[in-house]
Amino acid sequence: MNFWSFINWASLLFLGFALLFYYRYPIAQTMAEQEQSPNSIYDFTVKDIHGENVPLSNYQGKVLLIVNVASKCGLTQANYKELNILYEKYREQGFEILAFPCNQFAWQEPGTNEEIQETACTRFKAEFPIFDKIEVNGKNAAPLYKFLKSEKGGLFVDAIKWNFTKFLVNREGKVLERYAPRTSPLQIEEDIKKVLGSS
Repeated sequence: MNFWSFINWASLLFLGFALLFYYRYPIAQTMAEQEQSPNSIYDFTVKDIHGENVPLSNYQGKVLLIVNVASKCGLTQANYKELNILYEKYREQGFEILAFPCNQFAWQEPGTNEEIQETACTRFKAEFPIFDKIEVNGKNAAPLYKFLKSEKGGLFVDAIKWNFTKFLVNREGKVLERYAPRTSPLQIEEDIKKVLGSS
């Protein structure tokens, strides 16, 4: 065997061992990424309307409806009204609504957090928690919303398409369902009751 043949065989042998090692023993970065990837919404911390950190693990054991809201949308009044009905009806059974204001859709949530809270709680009588204004699409999308979209993609694309997209989350923090903006809250009442375990 001449020198170049030996080099070729050695290179092939080295490549074979490298491939075997790669597939049998994942590289450390891949393992670290797997360890860091969230398993449920309880792995996230968000900010409330006052800018204070809120670990979503605070809601462990509750059924959640997570909604991106806006104050000046054609869907606003009906959605807040029906969300209030659901919240009043089921919160004693462990149901929570988490509302995240977002201004990405036709600039329909332009106010400050204080203005948003005033509108939601005074005008629309919301008693459920309102959180810090966030982005739900694009490179600056909140990590929670990246996770929600990865768990339940939308029709054609995973991006949130408009205000009042809704995600139903079970007591273990797993995303069960995603509902389109025009699906009214009362249309999903039966799903909520099933997850709550009520008849």
